[in-house]
Amino acid sequence: MIHVADTHALVWFLEGSDRLSAAARQAMQSLDTDIVVLSIVLAEIVFLYGRRRIGTDLTTVLEHVSRTDNCTLYPLDETVVEHLPIELDIHDAVIVATALVFRDVLGKDVALITKDARIRQSNVVKTLW
Repeated sequence: MIHVADTHALVWFLEGSDRLSAAARQAMQSLDTDIVVLSIVLAEIVFLYGRRRIGTDLTTVLEHVSRTDNCTLYPLDETVVEHLPIELDIHDAVIVATALVFRDVLGKDVALITKDARIRQSNVVKTLW
């Protein structure tokens, strides 16, 4: 299974925060799943870290991705843009669209790891929390 990680889920996982749900933590630790980290998530981390809203910086995330065999980066590309759900704000739409690309274009079983109520209630893509 593919799990696309929302920004807060990835940060909370790397920080060992108890705000991350048990199901999300288990999915992110499982070797039976692939974790996808999006370029927009990296940009949000740079922004949030620069404003001192999180303690996880870009270097920490990139080191985690490079040493974790089942974790990969995925770019904001043309195919993602073509799948943007316009009912969500731009950042959430990019994250959801990437999950849609994995599901609809690549034919993968995918869930988006997010606590975001608006994304979860949209039912555009399967979520895990």
